[in-house]
Parts: sequence; C-alpha cells; structure tokens
Amino acid sequence: MNASRPLNQTIVELLRQDEGFAEELLNAAIDEADEPGGREALLAALRSIAEAKGMRAIAEETGLSRETLYRTLSPRGNPTLRTLMAVTHAAGLRLRVEKAHA
Repeated sequence: MNASRPLNQTIVELLRQDEGFAEELLNAAIDEADEPGGREALLAALRSIAEAKGMRAIAEETGLSRETLYRTLSPRGNPTLRTLMAVTHAAGLRLRVEKAHA
C-alpha cells in the first residue's frame, strides 16, 4: 500500500479545511514570484486555490471555461491581469501592493 500522494492534492485538501491557508499560500507564492521557479509556484498556488474552491465554480464566476483556467494556471500559463484578478476575486481573495523592503 502506497501512503504517499501528490503534494498538490494535499495542498488542495488543506485549502478546503482552512480558508485562511489560501491567503497564506498566495502571499508566500507572491513573495517568491521573482525567484527562480517562483512564477510557476505562483501559478500552482492559484491553481490549487481554484481547485479547492471548485474549478467549475471559479470558471462560472470568471466567465472562463475550465479548460482555459487549467491552461492559464499551468506551469506554462501566462494569465492576463484581468484573468488573475478574476480568479483571485472568485476565490474570495484580492491582491494588494506594499512597499518593497530595501
């Protein structure tokens, strides 16, 4: 019996159990977005958040198809600002800007 499971599946389960985790996950991903691999990690965080909320529900609220969401939030995805804002809003989140630390 294999007791391991994919990390993204565990993250989705944690997101479903604790709504505050989505905020922490997204903020951590944004903080690291300009590091090597950070862009892909940010997209993975957004995708996990969307999957936890229900990709169909996110698609309906954003007006995007599920296929478009999966493609846009894939490691090779390149969401527009409009899509990024729509997905975060549909997930009950919003993006904020703060002054960078010197």
